Amino acid sequence: MGVGIPVPPAGIPTAPGIGGYTNTGVPTFESVRDKVEQRYGTSQGMGELDRQTPVGRSVEEQWDARAKAARERLEQIRQSMQGNDSE
Repeated sequence: MGVGIPVPPAGIPTAPGIGGYTNTGVPTFESVRDKVEQRYGTSQGMGELDRQTPVGRSVEEQWDARAKAARERLEQIRQSMQGNDSE
């Protein structure tokens, strides 16, 4: 006989998978999918809640201000480089 999944002898009842695991201890596809969907939903909800709080809005405003400052600085650098090329 080849190596395979161990099968209990006939006549011995086996308990069904408990808690999303098979009898051999492997998580079922459904349990893994449910866990991933739950974690994804939780992360989405936390992001929405963060944006609704004053602190969350403040952080988002700070991020936007930094991004704007970075774009302006990059434009200044580009303009200064174009000025040096014409000399």
